[in-house]
Amino acid sequence: MTDPLMATYRRLPVRFVRGEGVWLWDQENRRYLDALSGIGVCGLGHAHPAIAEALCDQANTLVHISNLYEIPQQRALGQALTEVAGMDRVFFSNSGAEANETAIKIARRYGHARGVEQPAILVMENSFHGRTLATLSATGNRQVQAGFEPLVPGFVRVPFDDLDALDRAAANRPEIVAVLVEPIQGEGGVQIPAPDYLAELRSRCDTYGWLLMLDEIQTGMGRTGRLFAHERAGIRPDVMTLAKGLGNGVPIGACLARGPAAEVLGPGTHGSTFGGNPLVCRVALRVLEYLQQDSLWERADVLGARLLDQFQETLGHLPGVREIRGQGLMIGIELDRPAGALVEQALAQGLLINVTAAQVVRLLPPLILQEAEADLLVTRLSERITAFLSTVGH
Repeated sequence: MTDPLMATYRRLPVRFVRGEGVWLWDQENRRYLDALSGIGVCGLGHAHPAIAEALCDQANTLVHISNLYEIPQQRALGQALTEVAGMDRVFFSNSGAEANETAIKIARRYGHARGVEQPAILVMENSFHGRTLATLSATGNRQVQAGFEPLVPGFVRVPFDDLDALDRAAANRPEIVAVLVEPIQGEGGVQIPAPDYLAELRSRCDTYGWLLMLDEIQTGMGRTGRLFAHERAGIRPDVMTLAKGLGNGVPIGACLARGPAAEVLGPGTHGSTFGGNPLVCRVALRVLEYLQQDSLWERADVLGARLLDQFQETLGHLPGVREIRGQGLMIGIELDRPAGALVEQALAQGLLINVTAAQVVRLLPPLILQEAEADLLVTRLSERITAFLSTVGH
C-alpha cells in the first residue's frame, strides 16, 4: 500500500499506543523512558490527570468559536501569562513558528513606524525559529532553507554569542530594528551563551533603539530551571515567543510583547482562525497553574545539575566526548563524530533521545522526572554512548 503521508519525516520503527508520566508503551507493550518529551513539549509528562481533566471538561463544553467573539478562557490565560512574564499583551497562535511569525511582523511594523523603509531583524547563525517561509529565512541552518528559495529578505545574520559581530552589524546596517535570538540554541546543539550575553543584548537594544525578541519556544515553561530562561539574566525582552511546553501536547503558540511593541498590531493586521480557542487556552492555563503551584522549574534546576554531574562522571573522561552542557532539563552531550545512529540504538534499549547538530545528543525529559528515573536515564545512555564510541570511528 502506498504511504498516504508526505515523506517529511524519517520515522523510527515504533508505534506508541499509550503513555503515563515519563513512560511510553508501544503496541507490543514494551516500555520506554521518554527523555525527549515530544521534543520539549510534554513537560508534565504523558496522560497527566489535571491536563486530561481540563481537556475533557472543556471538550464537553465548548471547543471553538473563533476570535470574532470574546473568549473568556483566552482572556484568563492572557492575563495569567502577561502577569507572570511582566509583559503587556499577548497574541495566541497554533505553533511556535506562528508565534515567531507574529514577532517578525511586530518588528517590521515597529520599524516602519520609525520611518525605516526596509526594516531588518538581526538573527543568529545556527539558530532555529521554524519552517514557515519567514521563520526558515530567519533560521541559521542552510539545510532547513535549501530548496525553498527565494528566501524572505530582511534578516541580517551574525554568530551566536558574539557581541563584537553584533556591534559591527549595528554600525553598518542602519535598517536593523530588532534582534531575534534563542536564550539557548536548542536545534543548534544546546549552545549556551556567556552568562552576560542576554544582559548585553538588552543594553545594546536599548542603546540602538532595537526590539529585543526572545524565542523561548524550547527554553520557556520551566525547561531551563526558570519559568523563562531569560530570568537568569535579570532582564525582560520587548517580545517573547512561547509554544511547546505551554500546551503539554495541545497545539498552542503565544507571542507576548510590552511597551511600544505591544501596540503595533491593531484590528486587521494579524489573525488566526484557531489561535487561542477555548480548548487550548483552558489546557495551557492549567499547565501554567500546575507549573506554578509545584514550582517545577526549581526542581528542574536541581535535577538538571545532578544529571550534568552524573554524566560528567560517567562520560566526561571518554576521549570521544567533547563537552557535556545544559541548563535545567535541557542537556546536550557533544561527541566528536556523527551520532545519529545512537537514536535507534537507544530506542532498542527502551530509551527515547534525540541527536541534533549531527553530533549532539539532546535530552529534554519531562519536568516531572523522578530521581530514580533520572538515574536510569544516566545508566542506560552512558552505557549506550560508551559502546558507541568504542565501535564507531570519526
